[in-house]
Amino acid sequence: MELYNSASHRREEFVPREPGKVKIYTCGPTVYHYAHIGNLRTYIMEDVLVRYLRFSGYDVTRVMNITDVGHLTSDADTGEDKMLKGAKREHKTVMEIAAFYTDAFFADCEKLHIEKADITEPATGCIDDFIKVISVLLDKGYAYLAGGNVYFDTSKLKNYYVFNDFNKEDLAVGVREGVEEDGNKRNKNDFVLWFTKSKFEDQALKWESPWGVGYPGWHIECSCISMKHLGEYLDIHCGGIDNAFPHHTNEIAQSEAYLGHEWCRYWFHVLHLNTNDGKMSKSKGGFLTLSTLLEKGYDPLAYRFFCLQSHYRKSLVFSWENLDNARAAYEKLLAKVAQLSDNGQPVDEAGFAEGLRIFRQALDNDLNTSLAVTALYDVLKLSVNDETKLALLAEFDKVLALDLIEGAAKLKETKEEETPADDEFTSWILSMIEARKEAKAAKDYARADAIRAELLSRGVVLTDTKEGTTFQITK
Repeated sequence: MELYNSASHRREEFVPREPGKVKIYTCGPTVYHYAHIGNLRTYIMEDVLVRYLRFSGYDVTRVMNITDVGHLTSDADTGEDKMLKGAKREHKTVMEIAAFYTDAFFADCEKLHIEKADITEPATGCIDDFIKVISVLLDKGYAYLAGGNVYFDTSKLKNYYVFNDFNKEDLAVGVREGVEEDGNKRNKNDFVLWFTKSKFEDQALKWESPWGVGYPGWHIECSCISMKHLGEYLDIHCGGIDNAFPHHTNEIAQSEAYLGHEWCRYWFHVLHLNTNDGKMSKSKGGFLTLSTLLEKGYDPLAYRFFCLQSHYRKSLVFSWENLDNARAAYEKLLAKVAQLSDNGQPVDEAGFAEGLRIFRQALDNDLNTSLAVTALYDVLKLSVNDETKLALLAEFDKVLALDLIEGAAKLKETKEEETPADDEFTSWILSMIEARKEAKAAKDYARADAIRAELLSRGVVLTDTKEGTTFQITK
């Protein structure tokens, strides 16, 4: 398997430090608001990576943090704490906000078939770990006290800018809002390890420390949580591209200064979900959540399918038209799977091996999910019996998690109801298409989606085009 390594700026064969075992850390959510669908794209692609590694026989341990303290509205260590911002917005305590949005995040993940990390740790549970690591960095001369805060001294590093081959626009979003110069810093790139009461007096969560009552900076939490649960060496670190700088850059700086050796071998970054107006972002407002898609009648797995159709290292443009096209393609795929029959014939071993080869070849190619989706259609065209095709699709779905077999079975059960005679059936289809058009014009999307679902249950797949809506009878 080859993966693009953001740290080396090239594709490399994936070789874990310990044969057969993989240690993965993925940056988790800052639980001050709902995750938007751009955030969820990153978690979907990380989920595919973990699933494929396990599919390939690796023993994977995945750790993820929950940021419930320390992440300021600017990644340059300025502005209001995001958790406090959420608490003020909703007139709740910070921990009430954290609990609510943590549950909401995992509920979204479940709907999208994103498996939970093996270990999930909130930042507030590791304060002693942060203090320990910061103390060592001070003792080693990699950190200093200024203005009551503890800063990491980036001038002590030979190479601070590790991720330097991305577009400036991609990296710049690491600083999301107005950045004010911090006069306490010795160097402009230095970053805060620990804030004290001398700054941000309205911070809700504070702890005793050797440097005064305060709270940790955002960057220190991921290093400490990873080392706490995965040890001194990490195989793969994942996250969105906007975390590459400064967050992941700072993680490497403090971790390797503390450990005295290389910390993480491979860095896996997922590019943005964009709209026609640019990157989807909470700070800009108007972001879309999974709940919004559900309210409009979209199956969460249609959104997962939408994401899988694009490579993780390419920006993906979201529009309702693009999502409609993905939904139609997903529904057609389920309809085709529903046409397959299991009559108890033996699986064609040669055909099965060939289909599996095509699938592995796609994902070994830098986790190319778009080619893996193409492999689904290739399987349907193979000159093998239906039992072999169903067996292959079940294998692929261990990684893609699209409910192909289950979804097709439900569709087949529904289609077993009697349908009207041909002419009458066609007239009925056209009347339903017209009713759906009227519902959409009235912005009654629930009704429009209910009509689409009813047609699909009868084996009728709709395709919306600029010229109008066409249909295909799959039964």
